[in-house]
Amino acid sequence: MKKFFALTLAVLLGLLPLAACGRDSVSSDRPAAEPAPEKPAEPTRISLCEVTHSVFYAPFYAALELGFFEEEGLQIELTNGGGADKVMTAVLTGQSEIGLAGPEAAIYVFKEGRENHPVVFGQLTKRDGSFLVGREDLPFDWELLRGAHIIGGRKGGMPEMTLEYVMRQNGVIPHEDANVDTSVQFNMMAGAFTGGTGDYVALFEPTATEVVEAGKGYILTSIGQESGEIPYTAFCAAKDYMTENTDVIQRFTDAMARGQVWVQEHSAREIAEAIAPQFPDSDLDVLTTVTQRHKDIDAWNATPVMKQEAFERLETVMETAGELDGRVDFKAIVDNSFAEKANTAN
Repeated sequence: MKKFFALTLAVLLGLLPLAACGRDSVSSDRPAAEPAPEKPAEPTRISLCEVTHSVFYAPFYAALELGFFEEEGLQIELTNGGGADKVMTAVLTGQSEIGLAGPEAAIYVFKEGRENHPVVFGQLTKRDGSFLVGREDLPFDWELLRGAHIIGGRKGGMPEMTLEYVMRQNGVIPHEDANVDTSVQFNMMAGAFTGGTGDYVALFEPTATEVVEAGKGYILTSIGQESGEIPYTAFCAAKDYMTENTDVIQRFTDAMARGQVWVQEHSAREIAEAIAPQFPDSDLDVLTTVTQRHKDIDAWNATPVMKQEAFERLETVMETAGELDGRVDFKAIVDNSFAEKANTAN
């Protein structure tokens, strides 16, 4: 996988030129409080490349739509990378200042020996957000997958690795007891399934619910509920950028943390209404259903802090998938200092 990731990164770098992936007084003998740092008159523009656009990232979109980033003097410009490898390319080349992807991508780059590697500074989700969709509405048991053709996602990506991890945990060995298809691109998986390929597919929301609404499948189980807590999606930036822009990273983390607190305190309907502008083609009732589904599986981190034990479980998943040949130092990949100082007051 490391060679594949490096090759993919090199190809994408070559193609980069072609694409933009009050009180009135105080006592005179009391020292005056230091004034708060002034926000810049003009907002700081941040290009953020996300691995995909999904309700799974609701706390981030809520922070955007509720103006938390704007209040921190930041203007966020979103681009959809369509894959963690492409997110890493955007971050490493400076095309995007911040990336939103699975931390496994940062591990792959670090293992290549890059000095200016991506560093994770804030965790967004803590479980796999995909749902297993099948063609029949049956009481679900993992034994149903034995002998089946499952569209699993890109080899070495978190959706595919977590699916295989959960299958093994339930006694169904990938590539022996079932065919896990890694040939279908992430954004083509739903289309392949509805077009007749495979018996099952792992889909994110709102795509999974849209397939159900179209009468093309049934949601059978949450993969994230089975896998346990894993730092599934996180924000990262190149090491040099973080060193040179600590104030920007802190303001970004503050806004993000406020979004995480806000979704913990509000209903699925209120969250759906807040993030609806991010999904103009989705019905509000569908967004509410999808949001409640993520609430039910406890998908979102309550703070941006990443736990070391969760990171180590991620490495276990990668090792089980045969994609990691040696563990990395948690502190080399993750900088929790911004998350630990985050101001969450709304």
